[in-house]
Amino acid sequence: MLAILKHPTFSRLFAAQVVALIGTGLLTIALGLLAYDLAGPKAGAVLGMAYTIKMVAYVGLSPIMGALVARLPRRAVLIAADLIRFGVALCLPFVETITQVYALIFLLQAASATFTPVFQATIPDVLTDEADYTRALSLSRLAYDLENLLSPALAGVLLLLISYSGLFVGTALGFLFSTLLIWITPLPARSDDTQRPFLQRVTRGSWIYLATPRLRGLLAFNTAAASAGAFVLVNTVVLARDTYGLSESGLAVAMGAFGAGSMLAALSLPRVLDEVPDRPVMTAAAFLLSAVTLAHGIGLTAFGPLPWSLVLGLWLLTGFLYSAVLTPSGRLLRRSARASDRPAVFTAHFALSHACWLVTYPLAGWSGARFGLGTSLLIMGGLALLATFAGRLLWPRTEAEIEHEHPDLPATHPHVIKHGGRRHSHAFVIDDEHHVWPTHG
Repeated sequence: MLAILKHPTFSRLFAAQVVALIGTGLLTIALGLLAYDLAGPKAGAVLGMAYTIKMVAYVGLSPIMGALVARLPRRAVLIAADLIRFGVALCLPFVETITQVYALIFLLQAASATFTPVFQATIPDVLTDEADYTRALSLSRLAYDLENLLSPALAGVLLLLISYSGLFVGTALGFLFSTLLIWITPLPARSDDTQRPFLQRVTRGSWIYLATPRLRGLLAFNTAAASAGAFVLVNTVVLARDTYGLSESGLAVAMGAFGAGSMLAALSLPRVLDEVPDRPVMTAAAFLLSAVTLAHGIGLTAFGPLPWSLVLGLWLLTGFLYSAVLTPSGRLLRRSARASDRPAVFTAHFALSHACWLVTYPLAGWSGARFGLGTSLLIMGGLALLATFAGRLLWPRTEAEIEHEHPDLPATHPHVIKHGGRRHSHAFVIDDEHHVWPTHG
């Protein structure tokens, strides 16, 4: 998998991703300490609102920002977004009110909602071979997991030497290094020269996404992963501290097990996906993820807390299955759109997948506080199972070339001429010539 780093353009983009992730990880720690300074015991509510602002910005702003920058050069967009994040990080040590925190977090996440889809849509244009792109996706997943594991440790070391305000400087440096790496990297030009009205640019990605069966299935599978993942991310602290009476190190060990499982999946998936199609891999992983979550809920409800070592094993397995569901997403997005439409489709996926989390995060927290962790596991596992069944139904088994007809196109249309007549077959995607997925040929 590491051989893909020999590709000069991708290696620089990957390095930009890594340094930005390290900066984001430091920001998470510093933001928690800043919230406690400003709000004391109410810091949890402040952080909850900050993360809600993040999700709302991702879901609501990313399609709008994607449409606004659709005609601009990729490098300029990425650099501008990174510079905004750099500036916000430098401002955070000087805030004096919670309102200022919220305003800066909104600005930072608006920049991230612009940067991330454009960055993700650039990678398949850089790596045109699907096997290379699959390894890039796994490497990207690995980077996210390593950031979750290493950033808290790095923050802990830095806090021995500097105040938490210094962590914001580390965040700013991460975004600055990302900017410099993107600046020196040649990026492929956008391939879409079509002039479209603004509203159409805003909605085009979602139209293609929701009209494509495999992507509707992908959204369902993302809901399954978000259901199980939300319980882990929201309630592990309660499970470790209250149910098992462990110290803060117990939480770190549990989240480390989850991250280690995710890394194992990222390392093993490229070889699996070379031999097995995406649909059976993601379906099996989603079913098993649902089953593991439900089994844990049944065990906790019927028999009380399981041995802590078994919980760590379950978190390791949950992390593995969670990553197995999510990692192939980029392959499906790449396969489901023309190169010119990929930025819009990646933006739509960014917004819609985060909408899943906007539902599952509060549901996991509310159900755990209201009904207990065992019942919360059953609720989140049940939702994951329903979403998995939906994904299997929405995503058709056959994905070969589809025969279809174009009665609306003249015989002289370039698409008709290219394929030898109005009735023909080819790898089907939703675009200007194909508005609806064929169901009967």
